[in-house]
Amino acid sequence: MKPRDFLDIDFPLFLAAVILTVFGILFIYSSGVSSTGSVISDEYSRQIIWAAAGVVIALALSMVNFRRIYDFSLYLYFGTLLLLVYTCLFGRMVSGARAWIGIGGFGIQPSEFAKITTILFLARHLDSTKRGQNVMRRFIVSCLIVFVPMVLILLQPDFGTSLVFIPILLAMTFVGGIALRYVAFLGGCIVVTGIMMVLPLWQETILEGKFPSVMILMNGRFILIGILALLAISLISFYGFRRYKKPYFYWICYIAAIGIFSLPASFISHKVLKDYQIMRLIVFLDPNVDPRGSGWHIIQSMTAIGSGGFMGKGFLNGTQSHYRFLPQQSTDFIFSIFTEEWGFLGGVLVIALFLLICMRLIRIINVTSDTFGAYIAAGLAAMYSFHFLINVGMAMGVMPITGIPLHFMSYGGSALISAMAGIGIALSIHIRRFNR
Repeated sequence: MKPRDFLDIDFPLFLAAVILTVFGILFIYSSGVSSTGSVISDEYSRQIIWAAAGVVIALALSMVNFRRIYDFSLYLYFGTLLLLVYTCLFGRMVSGARAWIGIGGFGIQPSEFAKITTILFLARHLDSTKRGQNVMRRFIVSCLIVFVPMVLILLQPDFGTSLVFIPILLAMTFVGGIALRYVAFLGGCIVVTGIMMVLPLWQETILEGKFPSVMILMNGRFILIGILALLAISLISFYGFRRYKKPYFYWICYIAAIGIFSLPASFISHKVLKDYQIMRLIVFLDPNVDPRGSGWHIIQSMTAIGSGGFMGKGFLNGTQSHYRFLPQQSTDFIFSIFTEEWGFLGGVLVIALFLLICMRLIRIINVTSDTFGAYIAAGLAAMYSFHFLINVGMAMGVMPITGIPLHFMSYGGSALISAMAGIGIALSIHIRRFNR
């Protein structure tokens, strides 16, 4: 890296990440203060160390030509897959998920780094196949690259983290020139799977009844019959489209194919996920359906945000956090503490900083001459956006609780360092945006 290249760093992107990290340290400290004013947690001191390491890593990566990552992305990807397999088998159990590996008090969460390595390897695949390869094959391989780590993380089980891979795949394949109908097909499968997954538990808890038409989604025999019926419909429609070239045959086959993939996916999800994880997807519709259980998080979080008002109660003057009403307050609900103490204005500031990060990444997509770099930037933009929307949304009660941290602000070394590594790679792409 030449000295003059330092002046070409995307300073708005870098400074936005650093400011959010400083905010995180401040309010992780606040979350560790008791109602009597005593500091009962040293999480903030560890976060400072991780933040310093993250900034150094980001700046170091910005000095490395991101094209050099191209050849190493394959090894990085399979290396994290091995770590994920090891984690599933021998990892440390934390909050009901076997998602950590480590020795003593030191540990890492491989799934956080898997997001970055998956983005890099998928970008390599899309870049190397942008010319001359069948579009469907290109899309299927892209899905496989993403689904392998996603399934391994789901087996931990860490439902929230596994969800992050979906927007990464959708954004990168869209920017990579995959036909919109393929991207929409995947999106349709995800939506239909989600609906069928929560329907049985939803009708029991909210509608307080069991309806045969819904409960059959839990019946393996019905699932098999449904798949065979939809398969027959799709084959007949496919034949009709090939024979008569009528568009409606194509769309009948298209919709039936969504059902063929969604039915078994929803059935398997009931076997893999715990009831309390699915319940978290339901209580955001009505937190009072389980006010002492899954709904408690949302109710207390909304109370904290609402009590902050326009200007907030002031730093270290929050009550919901200091009286320990907020669970996981230094990780999942850090935004709730922030807005309780800094109010609506503080919340707008955080939203503006995340918006700035996403806008700078979108600008990198548009201005870089290297498609490999553009695909990486698209994946990073999707990752940061999804984390922000889900975490802030669940704190405000408009999104289900999934255990996804707020990047840069939530407590955790693996999440912070991987997020800063992503910023470093984005800075490298920006610096070399005109190089071919």
